[in-house]
Amino acid sequence: MSDLPHANTSEIDEFRKIAQSGADGPVFMLNLNKYNPEAAFPDGRLYKDYMAALDTLLSQVGGTILWRTKVLGQVVGAQDIDEAIGIRYPTHQAFLDLMTAPASSENMRLRALAVAHADLHRCAAY
Repeated sequence: MSDLPHANTSEIDEFRKIAQSGADGPVFMLNLNKYNPEAAFPDGRLYKDYMAALDTLLSQVGGTILWRTKVLGQVVGAQDIDEAIGIRYPTHQAFLDLMTAPASSENMRLRALAVAHADLHRCAAY
């Protein structure tokens, strides 16, 4: 996970602790993404290639996109995002496995090109 920009190492350590606890279970991740202009969200080739790579990667670790939605505006706050994506992982270990799954390098390459900023929030199982 150290390859992710702005990774919260204490949270990654918590994922590892849960994964090794014998009581690992589902986790829901809320992804809030701002895309680079080159991604041409939501119809651009780069965005679509990134989403295809993400779908492949998620299938390799057992993750499922429950929903994704274009953000139309912001009523409160200062976070400018284009899209919110809700992803369910069967375990915390499955989330950790994202970085070593076969499709990880291609996903990370496209992510670096397409995503200007992303915040990922660990939430209760959905």
